Amino acid sequence: MGPVKGGCGGPNRGSTLRCPHVVPEPQELTMADLAFVVTTIALFALVAFVAKGVAKL
Repeated sequence: MGPVKGGCGGPNRGSTLRCPHVVPEPQELTMADLAFVVTTIALFALVAFVAKGVAKL
């Protein structure tokens, strides 16, 4: 892992000023959203598969 963009390791490290929030790039948000959607769909498919197997018993 590389250094955090916009981190607070500069000359203001010991000051009482708060660090600015680091805003992720839009592409990072899109990839996180895509991963969430794919994971959610996979979990629903797994639950449906298990339910179908239990119904056959």
